[in-house]
Amino acid sequence: MITVNDIYSYIDELAPFKNQEGYDNSGLNIGSGDRAVESALIALDCTIDVAADAERLGAQLVITHHPVIFDPIKQLSFDSVPGRLARSGISLIAAHTSFDSAKMNDILCGKLSLKPIEPLCVENGVPIGYVCSGVGMTPKQLAERIRSALGNKVVRYNDTGKVIERAAVCSGSGGSFLGDAIAKGADCLITGDVKHNIFIDAHNAGVCVIDAGHYHTEAIFCEYMKAVLSEKIPGVHFDTAPSERDILSYVI
Repeated sequence: MITVNDIYSYIDELAPFKNQEGYDNSGLNIGSGDRAVESALIALDCTIDVAADAERLGAQLVITHHPVIFDPIKQLSFDSVPGRLARSGISLIAAHTSFDSAKMNDILCGKLSLKPIEPLCVENGVPIGYVCSGVGMTPKQLAERIRSALGNKVVRYNDTGKVIERAAVCSGSGGSFLGDAIAKGADCLITGDVKHNIFIDAHNAGVCVIDAGHYHTEAIFCEYMKAVLSEKIPGVHFDTAPSERDILSYVI
């Protein structure tokens, strides 16, 4: 019998929960570690649709990147996503910033065929992101490679008109690391959730920023976790939730 604790322990080996940021809530968000698991669904976020998938398919566990409980809650409605999971006896493990520092940017660089040479920065002794060398592409060429590799409908970037040789990579929302990218001699920062002022600062510094979206730079979590967990724990059926998708629509 495989339990939630067994799966938690392997994820902890893969990406130690102790390395999560202080604001984070990675780990067992909902349920009991002693619960037996035969089927688990994987998703970037546990949306109401993913919760419905778990109920319909009889999964005992959901594994997500983003926690389903982030801020402290004072009241739990059975109609909320956490309440619905709890009511149905479905556990949830989140591997967020612990996974970011351990694996996410390695996977992202691999998907983008970029070669990491050093961490983008180090916070609390934990490396965050990478600087990659030998890119040799224009901003448009690199943006097109990213769109093709990650399946984006839209990739935003500011065109510096210069060939990119060193690119910093930070999955998710990494605009705040622009200064670190510049300090490391990067002429491009690849990330998501980029605010207008970050683009302006990058433009003024002669640096390209490519916004590939929070979802698309991290949805790679699902495929990776399905593969490694299926290999490590063959007694459990792991699958990506059928409703796992980018919930946004785009007018192009």
